[in-house]
Amino acid sequence: MPEGDTVWRTATRLNEALAGREIVESDLRWPEISTVDLTGRTTLEVVSRGKHVLHRVEGGLTLHSHLRMEGQWRVEATPGLASRWRRSPQLRALVAAADWTALGLRLGMLDLVPTARESDVVGHLGPDVLGADWDLARAVDNVVAGHVPVGQALLDQRNLAGVGTMWCAETLFLERVPPWTPADELGRDTVERVVARAHRLIDNGRRHAVQSSTGSYRLDEAHYVHARSGRPCRRCGTTVRVAMIGEPTRERTMFYCPGCQGGLGPTDDGRPQAPLGSNRGAARSRRSY
Repeated sequence: MPEGDTVWRTATRLNEALAGREIVESDLRWPEISTVDLTGRTTLEVVSRGKHVLHRVEGGLTLHSHLRMEGQWRVEATPGLASRWRRSPQLRALVAAADWTALGLRLGMLDLVPTARESDVVGHLGPDVLGADWDLARAVDNVVAGHVPVGQALLDQRNLAGVGTMWCAETLFLERVPPWTPADELGRDTVERVVARAHRLIDNGRRHAVQSSTGSYRLDEAHYVHARSGRPCRRCGTTVRVAMIGEPTRERTMFYCPGCQGGLGPTDDGRPQAPLGSNRGAARSRRSY
């Protein structure tokens, strides 16, 4: 699932292409809003809120979208390459100005709300890691408030908005924090250090096409533990592992190093894990993710 920095870059690109321009064509392929036509309205701005995209248009309306696991917004020249997407079953939204067309593909959520009521769709979110409302102390308060594993707490968008499984895993590894330790047992100083690190990583990530925690922007060198199960830890050599974290039916994957982060997680059965991409690793990943 795209994380806060990726969504921020998406919203920024949409804003650069559409803000201040009249919408000359719209096609919203979502049941509840499929008859809405935004043509003739001007795009005021496109901003991100955590993992959500808010496209504000003239007349007090906001087109709200969430990418979920596989969604994306593409910007193509009008008509140019945009034309080939019109018949695609992946297309969920098309918003075109004279020069550029925004194409929402495989979106996980799409609705139209009054701009004054954006809180209906994003009001539940905690402080946005990349937003003007970022508040470290409040985010820390939220994380330590519940007796849940710190990895689960970081992924809860109600605590802080924008952290996903990749940045969660990389942050906890860098801070040598076991993902399954209850956040309220770590101590406020440790949680503050963890949350501040996540903020720095994501703030840096929005400036680059490749998300890197290692300092290298080569795809095979960009991460310490994320998607590296079955491979040696770059720090200690122990085999990196992946296990599930979170409540039943809402579990998420957590990559971690048992050597650097306090041993096997409580949901890890300890069986050998092949590297992702190998035959055994691919089969296991289909079962686990």
